[in-house]
Amino acid sequence: MEKPANKHAIVFIFITMLIDVMGLGLILPILPKLIATLGHTGMDEAARIGALLMFAYAGMQFLFSPLLGNLSDRFGRRPVLILSLIGIGIDYIIMGLAPTLGWLFVGRVLSGMAGASFTTAAAYIADISTPEKRAQNFGMIGAAFGLGFIIGPALGGMLGHYGLRLPFFVAAGLAAANAIYGLVVLKETLPENHRRKFELWRANPLGALMVLKRYPVVLPLCGVLVLMRMAHDANPTVFSYYTMLKFGWGPREVGWALVGVGIVTAASYSLLPRLTRRIGPDRSVHIGLAGGALSFFGYAIASHAWMIYAFMLPFGLVSLVMPSINAILAEAVGPKSQGELQGALTSAGSLTSVFAPLLLGYLFAWFSGPKAPVYFPGAAFAASAMFLVLAAGLFAIIRNRMRAGN
Repeated sequence: MEKPANKHAIVFIFITMLIDVMGLGLILPILPKLIATLGHTGMDEAARIGALLMFAYAGMQFLFSPLLGNLSDRFGRRPVLILSLIGIGIDYIIMGLAPTLGWLFVGRVLSGMAGASFTTAAAYIADISTPEKRAQNFGMIGAAFGLGFIIGPALGGMLGHYGLRLPFFVAAGLAAANAIYGLVVLKETLPENHRRKFELWRANPLGALMVLKRYPVVLPLCGVLVLMRMAHDANPTVFSYYTMLKFGWGPREVGWALVGVGIVTAASYSLLPRLTRRIGPDRSVHIGLAGGALSFFGYAIASHAWMIYAFMLPFGLVSLVMPSINAILAEAVGPKSQGELQGALTSAGSLTSVFAPLLLGYLFAWFSGPKAPVYFPGAAFAASAMFLVLAAGLFAIIRNRMRAGN
């Protein structure tokens, strides 16, 4: 029987998730100039290196998320969570002191490994939540994600204005303070008699993808989600490099612009569900994909800095897509398999985010460097717009076949 949630534990988990998410947003405004400084490169080559850094980070998250989850089933949630926070703090110190690009890669690898602790945090929430509070407590994780993508860029941009390495040390201090807080207040929730032997095969990150074979209706829709995720990753991958190169922005300007993206997204998730209920899931998906395509195409051709802010607004419509597709999946698959299916879709999305930075980062570098066939720094955003157009076309074909019963 679940125990009532301890308020200190809930606060600790919220802060842990917040710090995990802030870690990505924190470095986005400062990483381009830090890479350019350490590597003595222009912004085009810095973007190529940045894409490799994101590949290393996302790859470690994909590999270590199931591993940490399984370790927490064997040794308990508390040690895994606290050690993950210590690892994140060490990562930030390494990146703050990094004398070379190689040390930046060491830091991002460690960050990806330690930041994969969100699986353990979710397990802890499940352990301590009563049935009537479970949805509310899991909603707190979503709130941490949204808030982290607003606070992270704001803090990184503000602190980065005074020193490119300062944000890392502040983040390390926050992680250390939360680890100490966890040592004091966090209690273990997994009794010894409920722990199981660690088996490496159960920590296989590709295993969840095999689940998709059981749902032939879902596989084509998974293609829509992959295309959407490929496009969405343009913001964390190239936004900072693009605006610094094209408009001469510094960390502070980039930080505030990313805060704007976060606010638009958060507001859309709050305000647009009513629209989905009114117009139906199919139209919602098409409107959402069209809004995202318009936003990315606008970024690609923007000639003045204010246009970046103007084209943020249609990006908010993208928040219509996932709830609508989830509604379609729920109807097609039924309620008994939703947990397994969502886990498989999450794995597919995570794997996409491993390789998307390489494609988008290299596109930006290729079309903004001295050997560019045509100088077009917005190439990655134009490609993202095309991904969303293709996703809309694929979705229309899938829905027509589903209605026809094929």
